[in-house]
Amino acid sequence: MEEFYDIIVIGAGHAGCEAAAAAANLGGKTLLITMDMTKFAQMSCNPAVGGIAKGQIVREIDALGGYMGIVTDRTAIQFRMLNRSKGPAMWSPRAQSDRMAFSAEWRKMLENTPNVSFWQDTATDIFIENMTSTGVKTAMGMNFRAKKIILTAGTFLNGLMHVGSNKLQGGRAGDAPSVGLSDVLKQNGVPTLRMKTGTPARLDGRTIDFSVLEEQPGDTEPVKFSFLPHKTPVLGQRSCFITYTNLDVHAHLKTGFEFSPLFNGTIKGVGPRYCPSIEDKLVTFSERDSHHLFLEPEGEDTEEYYINGFSSSLPLDVQYNALRKIKGLENVKIFRPGYAIEYDYFDPQFLHKTLESKVISNLYFAGQVNGTTGYEEAGAQGLMAGINAQLSVLGKESFILGRDEAYIGVLIDDLITKGVDEPYRMFTSRAEFRLLLRQDNADMRLTEKAYRIGLANQYRYDLMTQKRIFIQNVIEYFRATSVTPDEINSILISKETNPLRQKTKLLLILMRPQISIFDLIPTLQPLNEMFETFGASGVEVMESAEIEMKYEGYIQREKDNADKLHRLEYVKIPETFDYSRLQSLSTEAVQKLSKFKPTTVGEASRISGVSPSDVNVLLVFLGR
Repeated sequence: MEEFYDIIVIGAGHAGCEAAAAAANLGGKTLLITMDMTKFAQMSCNPAVGGIAKGQIVREIDALGGYMGIVTDRTAIQFRMLNRSKGPAMWSPRAQSDRMAFSAEWRKMLENTPNVSFWQDTATDIFIENMTSTGVKTAMGMNFRAKKIILTAGTFLNGLMHVGSNKLQGGRAGDAPSVGLSDVLKQNGVPTLRMKTGTPARLDGRTIDFSVLEEQPGDTEPVKFSFLPHKTPVLGQRSCFITYTNLDVHAHLKTGFEFSPLFNGTIKGVGPRYCPSIEDKLVTFSERDSHHLFLEPEGEDTEEYYINGFSSSLPLDVQYNALRKIKGLENVKIFRPGYAIEYDYFDPQFLHKTLESKVISNLYFAGQVNGTTGYEEAGAQGLMAGINAQLSVLGKESFILGRDEAYIGVLIDDLITKGVDEPYRMFTSRAEFRLLLRQDNADMRLTEKAYRIGLANQYRYDLMTQKRIFIQNVIEYFRATSVTPDEINSILISKETNPLRQKTKLLLILMRPQISIFDLIPTLQPLNEMFETFGASGVEVMESAEIEMKYEGYIQREKDNADKLHRLEYVKIPETFDYSRLQSLSTEAVQKLSKFKPTTVGEASRISGVSPSDVNVLLVFLGR
């Protein structure tokens, strides 16, 4: 049997689900191949979405018309806005989700998306003709042909799990690995390497003494990820809990180091430095007497808990006995141990900005196969791969986001220009223009772009337009309105800031660090009426307006800097350019530029090993 599609997506993880939804919503006849249709967008590690920089990515996915934010809102059991004590560029939404409900909701979303078909099977081969992908073969003997193929296999490619000296083949606990695809791609010149990640044990909440732990509830006024005006939360909200390791725990864990595949050379893949296993922590931070651990509920009703901070590949008995030396876990039982997993990934420097392979035409890569980690990074790549694959089918221009436009732009640019030497995770520090890339304005930045290509619908676009008008109305009110001492001094005194002696522009009052826009709403009737008019989006509108006013100078400076750097993106470099002709370039620059063939000077400037002086040489030669 043989069937034909516009797009085939291999793998139904976070990248695959977003890719299939995006391609289908742009009109592509799309097939999603997955090994298990009960595990769409499975949360293989912790049951949470968002966090520092990751929350911004999820809001960007939503602003573009992706589904991750909507699914998270519908299945969240706790919401928190992180970093409220810091500047608005650092605010990051995070939610605990019901693991089972999250996957079920994703399936419901996809089954209700026109143009998406499904096939439960294992992809074993990619048909490649004249270095162009043309189709997929499965273990059941099906041949599917497609104009474009998107590979989103996560940790399944030759996946190998480690618990002490025990090894199990698999893509995650309980699931078989994907064997064959890596070999096909490697034989066709796609650079293939190995990485490692890990996950902690899952605990039986019935055996945890929560009375001695620190409770960590969610926000009293939960936020949401999607810019659509649905209400949250839908499910019952649950707290997380905090406990700590201690010296006894550390001493017991160290008894298993000689059996650790991480230390005895069994594991060859490179692991994530920012999210180390507990055994890594004991070595790297040997001076520490304790480490934070977070107990996170796996769902609204379940007693299963995820112990964040205790990822391990140590032998089962070492993990189990060490857990029982932790406060509150003295009698704990576990559902399964932690493990490390090794898997194949492909060098992302051999990708175009569209995430299409430079080696094999019509083949796109997204998610952990590109060396990233995290649901959010995967979802973002899947969305962009799905968009660009279908736009290419339609013969339309590619959809590329710049570093000053989205964290998604930073993510993809980092991957293709810098590559990875460890699992890539997004941080706010990776973005040069993070004051422009805030979580509150993702729709202002991206929804119009998505609307133009046909991904964001009219309803979403109209909501964004209305919000933009609301924000501008608030800003104009503050600029045009003056207040008298009698109107405002009681608020100023209560906030321990100097009272007025004469009539003053309201904008100058808001500029005071002690004053929030929400302090002024109850007192100033016109402002209160605006707030009431905005309805469900009132808080979001007021927050965005306040940020735009308070940080106007800083925002404008970042925009100016972005404009200067953006000019380099317009200086094109011919694909056949011979860098060895330029004797003024450093040897390393010639090697790196010849290898990765950047399309613009801006892209060349971000390749590791290319110095500012090398960039100047290119600009001079290209007449700039």
